[in-house]
Amino acid sequence: MMRTPPRLFLAALLAVVAAATPTAHDQEGVSFQGGGELINVTATVTDDGRFASGLHQDDFSVFEDDELQEVTCFSSDRVPVSLGILLDASGSMTEERMSAARSAIDRFIYDLLGKDDELFFLEFANRPDLVQEWTTDRRAISRAVVRVTPAGGTAMYDAVAKALPLVGIGLHPKKALLVISDRNDTNSRLSVGELRPLIQESEVLVYALGVDGTAVTVRSGPRIQLPVLTPVPFPGRGPRRRSPPIVQGRGWTARTTERVNADALRRITDDTSGRTEIIRGFRDLDGATARIADELSKQYFLGYVSPGRKDG
Repeated sequence: MMRTPPRLFLAALLAVVAAATPTAHDQEGVSFQGGGELINVTATVTDDGRFASGLHQDDFSVFEDDELQEVTCFSSDRVPVSLGILLDASGSMTEERMSAARSAIDRFIYDLLGKDDELFFLEFANRPDLVQEWTTDRRAISRAVVRVTPAGGTAMYDAVAKALPLVGIGLHPKKALLVISDRNDTNSRLSVGELRPLIQESEVLVYALGVDGTAVTVRSGPRIQLPVLTPVPFPGRGPRRRSPPIVQGRGWTARTTERVNADALRRITDDTSGRTEIIRGFRDLDGATARIADELSKQYFLGYVSPGRKDG
């Protein structure tokens, strides 16, 4: 049985979380509505890594600029979400990986999300491309994912920047992005440092699934094999040949593909009520998307009227 939790302090706007058990992580989910006065705060509360259910409005205290605010809205019920799915479509996404991603996304949208949730789908390679706009038709999202043809680099930061205004006009107060990628960003015009303020100013929960793997070195060009003579360790016999080494030839090139950058992903998600999860292969994608869907359904929603002047 979970022990009675201490009061949890949520600081909206540049959230600072007091150390407590259960704890709330990354709970700045701020939105301005109704003339810029109503502030929405989404809180994910965990106790030793497990979602802490059964909390009530009195278990939370919300401070803005060190002043206690009156919580006027509270809900622990599952509410619909406006969710954008961003999928890496770069050349590193082999057919096997893309097949696993399609399967996981289909299960995610058909079996794990609520029927009232609305979705859009955006793929990114050298540049972001919005393939399917807002819809509740799961078949439209599934068809869009099937049409993805991997090629090129990875413009992940630009993709998130393009998605933020779109998710901001979603129908539901709860808004989120899910980014799935297996490589570090290589093609964005924006840096992660330039992207973070855009995320901080939005009301969007950002989740990132980084599919990590082993860095791969790819070699191309002609190869020259030269035999090397080595002495036999036993006397009385002549030299013998051993397996020839591969020597660099004209036109030879080498390229090492980059692994997913977990730190960069966390810099994208840690200013929201979302999070980054790194998995070791696409076979684990189903489990990771299931955990995110479960978390989206078990968050606390609080609202208060801000007494302060809008500062942008």
